[in-house]
Amino acid sequence: MQLTISQRFYFDAAHTLQREIETASSRRIHGHTYHAEVSVTGPRDPVNGMVLDLGFLRQRLSMVREQLDHHLLDEVPGLGTPTLENLCAFIAAQLGDVRPSVSKVRVWRDALGDACTIDAF
Repeated sequence: MQLTISQRFYFDAAHTLQREIETASSRRIHGHTYHAEVSVTGPRDPVNGMVLDLGFLRQRLSMVREQLDHHLLDEVPGLGTPTLENLCAFIAAQLGDVRPSVSKVRVWRDALGDACTIDAF
């Protein structure tokens, strides 16, 4: 039996974005509150009954959050262009050694209704 656990976190960050639409507001430094949810899917450990200790997942997510929260995303090493897609990929990459493996990462901005999800990578 496979079970999925998840943990959410948020971060506030600024960025710029070069794009062909909504150019004036995107090119200026501006910020958002981002929300992220990371899911891990796997079997229950027969000894402790957990897929993964949520305390361990929270600890790892805290390390990821520290790299993003109150930073200019344009300057975060390894992120690339600060899009929702790249934020999903960045968070997933930072958790690449978690076992069982991360099965889903979702990043969204409530204020704008935007979201991106990476499933089963």
